[in-house]
Amino acid sequence: MRTPAGACSLILAAAWLAPAYAQEPKPQEAPPIEVNVSVVNILCSVHDKKGGLVGNLAKDDFTIAEDGKPQAIKYFTRETDEPLTLGLLIDVSGSQRNLIDVERDAATQFFSKVIRKKDEAFLISFGAEAELLQDYTNSPQLLTAGLRGLHVNSDVGGLHPGPFPTAAHPKGTVLYDAVYLASTEKLRGEVGRKALVLITDGIDEGSSYKLEDAVEVAQKADTIIFAIRYFDPSAYGGGRGFGMQMGLSDAALRKMAEETGGRLFNVDKKHSLQDAFDEIQSEMRSQYAIGYTPTNPAKDGTFRKIEIRTANKDLKVQARKGYFAIKPERL
Repeated sequence: MRTPAGACSLILAAAWLAPAYAQEPKPQEAPPIEVNVSVVNILCSVHDKKGGLVGNLAKDDFTIAEDGKPQAIKYFTRETDEPLTLGLLIDVSGSQRNLIDVERDAATQFFSKVIRKKDEAFLISFGAEAELLQDYTNSPQLLTAGLRGLHVNSDVGGLHPGPFPTAAHPKGTVLYDAVYLASTEKLRGEVGRKALVLITDGIDEGSSYKLEDAVEVAQKADTIIFAIRYFDPSAYGGGRGFGMQMGLSDAALRKMAEETGGRLFNVDKKHSLQDAFDEIQSEMRSQYAIGYTPTNPAKDGTFRKIEIRTANKDLKVQARKGYFAIKPERL
């Protein structure tokens, strides 16, 4: 259940981050329905050999296993119109200075296309710190207004000092912190389809949390991560160090995306930022929802590996790699 308007905020390094724009009032929500049966719900997409989306499969086309043991599929639907909860996280560190205008324009078009009446989205920028530019809304106009608040946010010697010393570990891009806090503070208590879209060069500098922490909390929040790797080569000066940094950023973003059931998109001369947004929009509207009751009912906090296949071996299933068997929180 969402926090009432005005009370919802992100916490970064023990500091409250207030929304930069007003949140729309929300209607009263019905109390959650409690059930005794534990069901694992998985959202997945299916691609053919050429990478095209396959949206006409039936329940019998799929098999699912947990920790290598076959599971009986109890629920199956094509989730093309299920409500969506979406967070857009945009890198505004110094290295992205020349890309912000393009990011703003593309994100504006994305929100106008993807957000429908039953959907809701929020907007966060991150550099040396994270900032909530727009809280939950289904208004593309408010989200566009939030995008106008994008500005470079880099560590400039302690203008906004936090509670912890940063001299030895300067903050430049708190990517992992932003993913961690968006997952825990914004998405963990939500139900239904949830996704984070990241626009970043993928380089983290100064986060309090690690890559593994960000992946784990996203998995616990049942959140899919779509990562868009977008960078300005001139911001790094080239050389061998640049190639190493780009390799690390690619690996980090790929891990976050693939472990949660999303994809990594690279913006280059052949693929624009708008192309990446268009593909994400198609993916989110062409998902299958699969539910099963695990044969291992223990809620022991362990990670359970999930493998979903189709009868057609030429098709590739894109889904999260597993889940943590924890008791659901009372909200």
